[in-house]
Amino acid sequence: MSAFIESLVDRLSRREPVSVVGGGTQSFLAGRLQDAPVSMGDYSGVVNYEPTELVLTARAGTTLVEIEQLLAASQQMLPFEPPMYGDTSTLGGAMATGLSGPRRIHLGSARDAVLGVRLINGLGEQLKFGGEVMKNVAGYDISRLSVGAYGTLGILTDISVKVLPVPESEQTRVFALDAPSALSMLARIGRLPYPISAATWFENQLYVRLSGAARGVGAAARALGGELLHEADDFWRAIRQHRHAAFTRQDQWLWRLSVPPTTPVEACPASIIDWAGAQRWVFAAPGDFGVFAQAARVGGHATCFAKDREVGTGLQPLDAGVARLNQRIRDAMDPYHLLNRGRLFEVDV
Repeated sequence: MSAFIESLVDRLSRREPVSVVGGGTQSFLAGRLQDAPVSMGDYSGVVNYEPTELVLTARAGTTLVEIEQLLAASQQMLPFEPPMYGDTSTLGGAMATGLSGPRRIHLGSARDAVLGVRLINGLGEQLKFGGEVMKNVAGYDISRLSVGAYGTLGILTDISVKVLPVPESEQTRVFALDAPSALSMLARIGRLPYPISAATWFENQLYVRLSGAARGVGAAARALGGELLHEADDFWRAIRQHRHAAFTRQDQWLWRLSVPPTTPVEACPASIIDWAGAQRWVFAAPGDFGVFAQAARVGGHATCFAKDREVGTGLQPLDAGVARLNQRIRDAMDPYHLLNRGRLFEVDV
């Protein structure tokens, strides 16, 4: 056991609250920590990588930059295309927030990519869940439940994820369409065998990325039409990292709404539509939490991405039944509520 892990285990064993962060690049999400955080950057490094097995295991503090460089050398990638808000973004942070990029519609989410984790629970016990092979599990899958839990179910120490080959060919087609027409087109082409790996709309332009074998991508591009987008890698990187100018509006808060992809535009007006309709980005006045009600009306949920928010958790309030189940799982993993206090709940006692 490393000295770093031993110190975390010792603190929790003595019922001392512990808060952890990765690279600190996503600290604006969810609630503000009540306790001074410890950086998991002190616990980093790739533990095991088998390109032929399509599996990588790394310590939680390993940066995504390091992981993606290693994978690129073998022409492989993280399938869920995690957003990075800086070079210090870590694998543990990506899993704790559960964020996924544009490729999520094609290859699944961060939760779909995780195969197993090692973590330290609120009692200071080191536990292992899942494994390093792709398989289904029965019952509660703590590996997956930990994704998006913001460190409240356990301190993630080692994470195994599946990786995939980089597509042989990619190209992006652009269509001049208003939002309703874009959603209609996406619903139509989504039923056809086109290798669509991303679909984003904003400012009356629909961007559709095609990925796969060169012959299939070429055939799909000819069938779809539209204009070819040059420098497409830079464009999708900006969308993935939320660095495109469309994600910024002066004196407005940015919100992400996860909704059914067929939600009509008039029911959920958005400045940016991603994930082929399932992710809507909206702007609202600072402090306007009415976005939660807007999301609930269409059967979705909202998350505030404003970097200057200082109140609330910025996360959609849970329904009573879901909240009770959430609390039962949390009580089992962290009975004294010592982990990342304030991250998911404004008041932790």
